[in-house]
Amino acid sequence: MDRAFFGQPQGLGVLAGTEFWERFSYYGMRAILLYYIVATAAKGGLGLSQTTGLSIMAIYGSLVYLASIMGGYVSDRLLGSRRTVLYGGIFIMLGHIALSLPIGIVGLFISIAFITIGTGFLKPNISDMVGKLYSEEDQRRESGFTIFVFAINFGAFISPLVCGWISSSYNYHFGFSLAAIGMFFGLLFYYFGGNKTLGTDGDEPSNPLDPGESKQIIIRMVLGAVAFIIVLIGMSLTKNLSIDSFVSLLSIIAIITPVLYFIVILRSKKITEVERKKVLAYIPLFIGAMVFWGIEESGSSILASFAASRTNNDLGWIKIDPSWYQSLNPLFIMLYTPLFILLWTKLGKKQPRTPNKFAYGLFFSGLSFLLMVIPLLMVGANEKVSFLWLVGSWAIIEIGEMLISPIGLSVTTRLAPKAFGAQMLSMWFLSNAAGQAVNSQIARFYTPGHEAGYFAVIGIVAIVASLILLMFVKPVLKLMDKVE
Repeated sequence: MDRAFFGQPQGLGVLAGTEFWERFSYYGMRAILLYYIVATAAKGGLGLSQTTGLSIMAIYGSLVYLASIMGGYVSDRLLGSRRTVLYGGIFIMLGHIALSLPIGIVGLFISIAFITIGTGFLKPNISDMVGKLYSEEDQRRESGFTIFVFAINFGAFISPLVCGWISSSYNYHFGFSLAAIGMFFGLLFYYFGGNKTLGTDGDEPSNPLDPGESKQIIIRMVLGAVAFIIVLIGMSLTKNLSIDSFVSLLSIIAIITPVLYFIVILRSKKITEVERKKVLAYIPLFIGAMVFWGIEESGSSILASFAASRTNNDLGWIKIDPSWYQSLNPLFIMLYTPLFILLWTKLGKKQPRTPNKFAYGLFFSGLSFLLMVIPLLMVGANEKVSFLWLVGSWAIIEIGEMLISPIGLSVTTRLAPKAFGAQMLSMWFLSNAAGQAVNSQIARFYTPGHEAGYFAVIGIVAIVASLILLMFVKPVLKLMDKVE
């Protein structure tokens, strides 16, 4: 048995290292992107409004998760996971290079397109490759994924600190260049290390397209592209085409997509009545996850803006760069993970049921935003607040993530009908995409002087949603049919 990497397969070291550098590049870029978008040209930025910047950040995250569906399809039906991950990394690197060049708004949109496609190609498939390193009976699988997730969070932790410091000390383009270099190292790690340790698994698609299917797919893609272009032309002719309206169009697509997925699955003749009930049980969990991700993912937009404009970052002995707060998310995940593993192990069968965990996670997400109301009411509209409030908000919402993220991924696989196993897994990513799409619209209400009201309303909505979900625990459990 291969135990070359700390008792794990040697290939895990390659994949964990690749994902470390990919997350380093992505989170390093994301930590400074909002500031680049809203900074004036004199300060090296694009000079867009805060409202537009917040919407762009939210829809960017939404598109990344939408693209993961395409990445899984390309891997399974066209390229195989090995090549899909490689091409994804190349797209990501090119996207960071576009941002590192002083070509303004054009570079931003090229970057969004490339990184969206690249992350969609790489992220779901590299996780699948980790799973394939182990047989079903291999007891090392769980510990292997723990190492892999730690690499993800460690890369996400250090990159905002490094890229944020570089962008503040020099300029934004240097920060984006560092993200590109990080992905370049990831590609080197993956290509040369993978050739030695990953064998031939994933070289070919697991379910390749038949010649007839290929023609149908091309026709559908062309029709979809034509329809999208027609809509854009119509918006342009009616003088309604702008960055904000384009973001709104993408938001509509991100919200409609999971609705259509649910309709297709529920109406399918390939699922049994028992499976149909399980899909119905998944709907309230999906909605809860969507609300949660809308709040959690606002860390790179709403909380990032708050960190720059309403937080006292001058501690005298050190000046905190606003981008550094983006390291709090992975930091708390790394701190909480062993504690939650210990908690669930100790509770055993006495631990809360899945819908309850979702409801509690929603409650904590709402509480994290309500916490931000307190300092704003204390200091007024123009004063800055202690950085500890932001740290506290992140500490609370990451408790919610521990209750929803791993639990949601697990329950998705267990409620999935056999005929839609992979597509139901895509639904979990769509909950994040839809949540951020909604966030791209409501973020417009986050304006100077009204921050307290924004945090209060969103926080209350999340807590109300958690209470409603608690009311539906019994019927959801009944539909789940003993799935835990």
